Amino acid sequence: MKEIPIPYVRANQAGMVILILLSIILQQPVILVALWAIQVLGLWQGMRGNLIVQLAAPLLRSRIAGAQTESSELQRFNNAIAVALLTISILCFWVNPDGWIGYVFAGMVALAAFVAICGYCVGCFLYYQFKRLRRR
Repeated sequence: MKEIPIPYVRANQAGMVILILLSIILQQPVILVALWAIQVLGLWQGMRGNLIVQLAAPLLRSRIAGAQTESSELQRFNNAIAVALLTISILCFWVNPDGWIGYVFAGMVALAAFVAICGYCVGCFLYYQFKRLRRR
């Protein structure tokens, strides 16, 4: 699949925001580990391997036909950034289980996902800057 329907992308972003907020509110970093695993599977298998998208897919079936799409390469780049930040977050909790710095890195993912839902994709901006620098 070269293109991913936007409703699937938005479902994944919303799922990330919800799970990170739950982790922060409940003070349960293990939720971040579960989210990390979901995103790693999505990075490895594509959207078909993302549990959040799979759970949302039946609810989104009517919205998929004719929906705008996003490049799978761009989505993979964004997912890689999320996985990297979640990895740092989890490592911070491993080093200091009572620390708050892990939530800062997870919060960066949640903020980027929320802003993307609102219409501005930070990862997309970084992707195009990266591509522009590589062409030089």
